[in-house]
Amino acid sequence: MSHFDLAIFDCDGVLLDSREANRAYYDTILVKFRRGPMTDKELSFVHMNTAEESVKYLFRDDLILQKKALDYAKSLDYSQFLAYLTIESGVNDTLESIRPPLLTALSTNRSSTMPRLIEIFGLDKWFDIIVCALDVCNPKPDPEGVFKILNKLQVTRDRAIYIGDSVVDEMVASRAGLPFIAYKNDGLKAMFHVKHFSQIKSILLT
Repeated sequence: MSHFDLAIFDCDGVLLDSREANRAYYDTILVKFRRGPMTDKELSFVHMNTAEESVKYLFRDDLILQKKALDYAKSLDYSQFLAYLTIESGVNDTLESIRPPLLTALSTNRSSTMPRLIEIFGLDKWFDIIVCALDVCNPKPDPEGVFKILNKLQVTRDRAIYIGDSVVDEMVASRAGLPFIAYKNDGLKAMFHVKHFSQIKSILLT
């Protein structure tokens, strides 16, 4: 019997390999305003944060240009970057194997792009609830989204576990009081570190 009733997954970097999609999306915004491509540090930031926070960060040196970039980002059709997205290996098999007995949820800092991703990848068939940045007042690393999931599914914290790949995920799990599985990131503090989704299945069903 599993020690858990609920597994909460991050999206980008866990379910989806979206690093190159993020690079293409934000570099397009930068080029529009005659800026150079992102540095590795900037790419790491936008990979973990909301679109609004990311654009503000990229244009942090010019508040007037920042406002124009935010307006442009809202009008930019993300669908042209979807070709860069791929599902992580083992996701389908793992989620189908753990449902049931476990409930599953998705907690992400994506915002307006999330409905399109749900449609394209059929994410709603794998999760009992999906919470994105538009569904909360305070995005991750604030634990509001996690608490919303726990309340909706009526699961206590001691029966839930969080799976993520970034410092933001580590922080939200800690603040919510949940054990944490670090996916492909040995530098995070976690109860478990895994390299492949099959390892997640073994942990959750043991």
